[in-house]
Amino acid sequence: MTRLLVECTYVFEHPHMNSGIQRVVRNVIGQLEHIDKDAECIPVVFLQGRMHQVLSLAPLPGQGLPWHTRMSVFLEQARLDFWMWHARLDRCWPMTRSHNARRVLFVLSKLASLGITLPLRVANFCSRRHVAPTRSIPLEVQPGDQLLLLDSSWHADFFPIAESLKAQGVGIISVIYDLIPLTHPQFCDNHLVKVFDHWFDWIAETADGFICISTTIRDQVRAEIERRRGTEAVSRLWFEYFYLGSELDLVSERSSLDPELLQMFADGDPAYLMVSTIEPRKNHAYLLDAFERLWEKGSRARLCIIGRVGWKCDDLMERIRKHPELNGRLFMFNQLNDRGLEHAYAHARALVFPSYVEGFGLPLVEAMQRQLPVMASDIPVFREIGGDFVAYFDLDRPASLAELVERFESSGTFPAQRSVTDWTWIGWREASAQLIWRVVAALRRSPKTQPSALEIHHADCP
Repeated sequence: MTRLLVECTYVFEHPHMNSGIQRVVRNVIGQLEHIDKDAECIPVVFLQGRMHQVLSLAPLPGQGLPWHTRMSVFLEQARLDFWMWHARLDRCWPMTRSHNARRVLFVLSKLASLGITLPLRVANFCSRRHVAPTRSIPLEVQPGDQLLLLDSSWHADFFPIAESLKAQGVGIISVIYDLIPLTHPQFCDNHLVKVFDHWFDWIAETADGFICISTTIRDQVRAEIERRRGTEAVSRLWFEYFYLGSELDLVSERSSLDPELLQMFADGDPAYLMVSTIEPRKNHAYLLDAFERLWEKGSRARLCIIGRVGWKCDDLMERIRKHPELNGRLFMFNQLNDRGLEHAYAHARALVFPSYVEGFGLPLVEAMQRQLPVMASDIPVFREIGGDFVAYFDLDRPASLAELVERFESSGTFPAQRSVTDWTWIGWREASAQLIWRVVAALRRSPKTQPSALEIHHADCP
């Protein structure tokens, strides 16, 4: 029986993180023991230069987070806030008039940032060195094992270990969530673009197969590797996909509900949700443009933005904070827990999702699985996932979204071809089973023989 070693190092070291990839990793690992499969699945992490089997992905009850993890969280946010303030100062006089003034500001800021970056490096080093014996035990690999890189491995430091494992007869399989740092670098941090490009070079040379979270991304990955390595190299690899689940796994009755969120929905006017980290590719400015058109006409429709503050968004954040409709018809929640998000999905009028580019679009599925209709940008992956159940708008014309909202509010009929009440989707157990089954099936067939029966990608039920 094949042993699949499912890597989850980042989530193991940062169990508090709850963005898209971390949610995927946590849910897949949590479902492995329930999957009826022809492979032995073992969650693993790389710690102190060797592989460990994971016994508990989350901190054990009463264990709490170690000091270095808590410090990493605090310092990461402090670094983000620091450079946001630097960006604001950079747009002020005299920096806008003098190149030398900008250089002086940058040098001073760089020196001042050492007070954050040096302790952060110490905390991250301690996190890498830290092993909680009750959460993991050393694991010896066997020839024929398959290492499935499920987590966000591009910022990891275990590449030499993985290459050593490959030399010992271990296969390498990479889960690819998207290629956005390569295809749309303008939306990403410059450091991430360099790191991701270096990682993709490595994974394109090292991996034996790739499994992506949509057919759209699978085809992009195949094309990018063919561009870098050539057709002959691609013919020796295999490419697959699986779909993500829809449950919010961290919903707890013990979690508190934000009173301002409760009050917003209690006020009665229709609320449209945007659920995502605030960053350029999510296109929040488009939403504001569209809803400002509605508000100019007297619409009572409200816009509720849910998501943590990300990068390259200080202009947007300033626009929101100074907006005359803030806390009137415009609301923002940056620290909402899963219980609050569940409440928002249950009481909103619709989800609006104007992303320029996505690998999947998890909020789209989360919303529709809860019978919340979705208006989304007309991009290929949303067409793949949403099909005829989604109302699509033109990214070049904010008025097209405003028109959809107006039509929905005036008629009471959602402007999609099919009703969300007919929507069905898989949960995380089915998604995890799909991932494992398709990996095992791909390992058993020739890489030159691409699947036909597995090409199921319709919105009703993948």
